[in-house]
Amino acid sequence: MEKKRVLSLEFFGDFQDKDKFFEKMTSETEMFHRALNQYLLLNICTFLYGIAMGSYNGFRQAISSGIKVPLLLSLALLVCFPAFFIIQYALGSKLRFCQMFMIILSGFVITGLILLSFSPIVIFFLITGCNYSFLKLLHVAIFGLSGFFGMKTILDALRFSCEKKNVYPKIGVVVFRFWILILAFVGMQLAWNLRPFVGSRDLPFELFRKREGNFYIAVIQSVGDLISPPTKKTNK
Repeated sequence: MEKKRVLSLEFFGDFQDKDKFFEKMTSETEMFHRALNQYLLLNICTFLYGIAMGSYNGFRQAISSGIKVPLLLSLALLVCFPAFFIIQYALGSKLRFCQMFMIILSGFVITGLILLSFSPIVIFFLITGCNYSFLKLLHVAIFGLSGFFGMKTILDALRFSCEKKNVYPKIGVVVFRFWILILAFVGMQLAWNLRPFVGSRDLPFELFRKREGNFYIAVIQSVGDLISPPTKKTNK
């Protein structure tokens, strides 16, 4: 009897052949094994990216961020998926819970893989001595780009289920676009509550920071710091 690996990239071997990829994604055979495989892959990719992300502020921050990034995506999925499934079901979707979960999870895994692929770039900027504000904005941009491709994968899968399998309603594709916005807001709020991820070298290590300000103000402040860096006072 052939033993199946718990962790494998085989599921994504047909990614460029979209129809074959989406057919495998919604197949009900060995669904638990495939879901476990994808979830482990998601956590490994995001853990490694988190390590690179937090290494700016030392070993403890690297380990902390390595745990927080997978936790961030897992919590976002846990919070947002139930409402999405119920709404799609009410609209007439014939996709079962496990099939829908596999579709959404696959998009998250694509996000994780793209995040990991950016790790060498993150490390490059760490080595070349870029400042804290630049790195924060860099990670926001990387998360945004990775999330875009992850959500595009899910959208393509839903269109496939609608147009070629006839098990998903057209209006559900439209509703999913609104769900992306909800997911983005939930993700940003979770990220803000789980911060720091990069960690300022001017502050001692903290597992979590006080709940003050918000994500949007922090991004604006980082942009301002890049445009006009704060001057350091020197004692004469």
